[in-house]
Amino acid sequence: MGLHYSCNDFSPPMKPTFSFLTSALAMGTLLSLASCGKDNDNDNGAAKLQIRLTDAPGDFRAVNLDVRSIELHLNAENDPNGWQTLPFTPQTINVLEYVNGRSALLVDTDFNPGTPQEIRLVLGPNNTVLARDGRTYALKTPSGQTSGVKLKLQNVNLQAGQTYQLLLDFDVAKSIVERGNGNGNNPNERYLLKPVIRVVAQELNGVIRGTVTPTAAAPQVLAIRSSITVPDTFSTMADASGAYQLLSLPAGTYTVKYFPTTSAPANQTPYREVTRAGVTVTNNATTDLGSTALQ
Repeated sequence: MGLHYSCNDFSPPMKPTFSFLTSALAMGTLLSLASCGKDNDNDNGAAKLQIRLTDAPGDFRAVNLDVRSIELHLNAENDPNGWQTLPFTPQTINVLEYVNGRSALLVDTDFNPGTPQEIRLVLGPNNTVLARDGRTYALKTPSGQTSGVKLKLQNVNLQAGQTYQLLLDFDVAKSIVERGNGNGNNPNERYLLKPVIRVVAQELNGVIRGTVTPTAAAPQVLAIRSSITVPDTFSTMADASGAYQLLSLPAGTYTVKYFPTTSAPANQTPYREVTRAGVTVTNNATTDLGSTALQ
């Protein structure tokens, strides 16, 4: 995917109470976080901050992240102080439950106005993946079991009386690295967790939605933004009813591709790949592609 943060670089904790996984710098465009509108009930000089998690699917039955806390950093980049823990109930989140337009609300709180520099998800040791073979494997990180995910923010300005939404788009396919069968089929040696997360402002982006037939084709849907020098790719899967949605898309011209993940019965016409070019996406609007036939 394009606008993403790849947390492939690791470092030890900055201080004993926090462990985290350092992220690589974002490639390309700076991310901005804009206002979702006024919060009429918020007259105490605070901003309203919401953080949501969504997922780009991968070839697994479940991906469970043991999220212990969420923090926001307000000081300069290299300042070890300034981390503030946000109100969040520690929980295990199966990110594959939040695809095709669904998202998990992680944080919804008042926050002092300011310009946060980074966000950090502190992970516990119980991250797992349920693979297609029906087995559950531990997800290990190169820096150890108590690592977290650290993401940089740029041009974020929380203003009093306004509500802001920050969407963390977790890319399962790129975030989980398989190491073959590991050491003697040891589950702790088979998969590594190297989170790739896109940070977007929901209210500034467009939507593509539609349906596919037949629903049994269960296609993967790719939207490739072709109106930029380096194409940006976003993906989802059609659900059991054939519906799909791609949220938080930057404005531009896209090519949408459909790839069936199943085969048609022997007595039916085979499913086919379909490409729809010249799809226009604009900010704060939904582009409905209607029904697309894959047979």
